[in-house]
Amino acid sequence: MADRNVLGNPLEQCGTEPPTGFYRDGCCATGPEDVGRHTICAVVTAEFLEHQRSIGNDLSTPVPEYRFPGLLPGDRWCVVAVNWLRAHYDGCAAPVVLASTNERALEVGATRGAARTRRRCTR
Repeated sequence: MADRNVLGNPLEQCGTEPPTGFYRDGCCATGPEDVGRHTICAVVTAEFLEHQRSIGNDLSTPVPEYRFPGLLPGDRWCVVAVNWLRAHYDGCAAPVVLASTNERALEVGATRGAARTRRRCTR
Protein backbone atom coordinates (compact mmCIF):
# COMPACT_ATOMS: atom_id res chain seq x y z
CA MET A 1 0.00 0.00 0.00
CA ALA A 2 1.33 3.44 -0.92
CA ASP A 3 2.14 5.95 1.79
CA ARG A 4 -0.51 8.61 2.41
CA ASN A 5 -0.23 12.12 3.80
CA VAL A 6 -1.96 13.58 6.86
CA LEU A 7 -4.71 14.93 4.59
CA GLY A 8 -5.58 11.37 3.49
CA ASN A 9 -4.17 11.78 -0.03
CA PRO A 10 -1.16 10.17 -1.71
CA LEU A 11 2.08 11.35 -0.10
CA GLU A 12 3.70 14.16 -2.10
CA GLN A 13 7.42 14.76 -2.48
CA CYS A 14 9.05 16.78 0.31
CA GLY A 15 12.34 17.80 -1.27
CA THR A 16 15.13 16.74 -3.60
CA GLU A 17 17.68 19.52 -3.07
CA PRO A 18 19.05 18.10 -0.87
CA PRO A 19 17.38 14.69 -1.30
CA THR A 20 15.39 13.95 1.84
CA GLY A 21 13.55 11.07 3.41
CA PHE A 22 14.79 8.03 5.26
CA TYR A 23 15.27 6.39 1.86
CA ARG A 24 16.69 9.62 0.31
CA ASP A 25 13.99 9.45 -2.36
CA GLY A 26 12.56 12.91 -1.69
CA CYS A 27 9.53 11.60 0.23
CA CYS A 28 8.75 11.13 3.92
CA ALA A 29 7.96 7.45 3.35
CA THR A 30 8.62 5.13 6.27
CA GLY A 31 9.02 1.44 6.95
CA PRO A 32 10.11 -0.99 9.66
CA GLU A 33 13.79 -0.05 9.31
CA ASP A 34 12.99 3.66 9.91
CA VAL A 35 12.94 3.39 13.70
CA GLY A 36 13.16 7.18 14.09
CA ARG A 37 10.06 7.78 11.95
CA HIS A 38 11.29 10.50 9.54
CA THR A 39 7.69 11.34 8.67
CA ILE A 40 7.23 15.11 9.02
CA CYS A 41 8.10 17.32 6.05
CA ALA A 42 9.37 20.52 7.63
CA VAL A 43 10.74 23.74 6.19
CA VAL A 44 13.61 24.12 8.63
CA THR A 45 14.36 27.46 10.24
CA ALA A 46 17.50 28.69 11.99
CA GLU A 47 15.62 28.49 15.29
CA PHE A 48 14.53 24.90 14.65
CA LEU A 49 18.06 23.86 13.62
CA GLU A 50 19.52 25.40 16.78
CA HIS A 51 16.89 23.65 18.91
CA GLN A 52 17.68 20.32 17.31
CA ARG A 53 21.38 20.84 17.95
CA SER A 54 20.60 21.64 21.61
CA ILE A 55 18.82 18.29 22.07
CA GLY A 56 21.64 16.34 20.42
CA ASN A 57 20.23 16.18 16.88
CA ASP A 58 22.65 18.25 14.79
CA LEU A 59 20.98 18.75 11.41
CA SER A 60 23.45 21.40 10.21
CA THR A 61 26.66 19.37 10.04
CA PRO A 62 27.15 17.13 6.97
CA VAL A 63 27.49 13.38 7.58
CA PRO A 64 28.58 11.91 4.21
CA GLU A 65 28.40 8.26 5.30
CA TYR A 66 24.62 8.70 5.73
CA ARG A 67 24.31 10.81 2.56
CA PHE A 68 23.39 13.72 4.82
CA PRO A 69 24.45 17.11 3.42
CA GLY A 70 23.73 19.28 6.47
CA LEU A 71 20.75 21.62 6.33
CA LEU A 72 20.31 25.36 5.89
CA PRO A 73 17.28 27.46 6.84
CA GLY A 74 14.65 27.09 4.14
CA ASP A 75 15.53 23.48 3.26
CA ARG A 76 12.64 21.03 3.22
CA TRP A 77 13.49 17.91 5.18
CA CYS A 78 11.77 14.80 6.52
CA VAL A 79 12.36 15.16 10.25
CA VAL A 80 11.88 12.68 13.07
CA ALA A 81 8.32 13.15 14.32
CA VAL A 82 9.15 12.95 18.03
CA ASN A 83 11.90 15.58 17.63
CA TRP A 84 9.54 17.92 15.77
CA LEU A 85 7.00 17.42 18.57
CA ARG A 86 9.59 18.31 21.17
CA ALA A 87 10.45 21.50 19.23
CA HIS A 88 6.73 22.28 19.12
CA TYR A 89 6.41 21.97 22.89
CA ASP A 90 9.51 24.13 23.29
CA GLY A 91 8.02 26.82 21.06
CA CYS A 92 10.23 26.55 17.99
CA ALA A 93 8.75 23.98 15.63
CA ALA A 94 9.51 24.34 11.94
CA PRO A 95 6.57 24.90 9.56
CA VAL A 96 5.08 21.65 8.23
CA VAL A 97 4.16 20.81 4.63
CA LEU A 98 0.98 18.77 5.22
CA ALA A 99 0.72 17.28 1.72
CA SER A 100 4.25 15.88 2.16
CA THR A 101 3.89 14.72 5.78
CA ASN A 102 3.27 11.01 6.21
CA GLU A 103 0.07 10.03 8.01
CA ARG A 104 2.21 7.84 10.29
CA ALA A 105 3.38 11.09 11.93
CA LEU A 106 -0.03 11.22 13.62
CA GLU A 107 0.89 8.12 15.63
CA VAL A 108 3.45 10.13 17.61
CA GLY A 109 2.02 11.85 20.66
CA ALA A 110 3.10 13.43 23.90
CA THR A 111 2.77 10.04 25.59
CA ARG A 112 5.92 8.88 23.78
CA GLY A 113 7.96 10.96 26.22
CA ALA A 114 9.34 13.40 23.66
CA ALA A 115 8.77 16.59 25.54
CA ARG A 116 9.02 15.96 29.22
CA THR A 117 11.36 18.90 29.81
CA ARG A 118 10.12 22.16 28.46
CA ARG A 119 12.61 24.78 27.31
CA ARG A 120 12.00 27.97 25.40
CA CYS A 121 13.66 28.77 22.12
CA THR A 122 15.71 31.91 21.89
CA ARG A 123 13.99 34.59 19.88
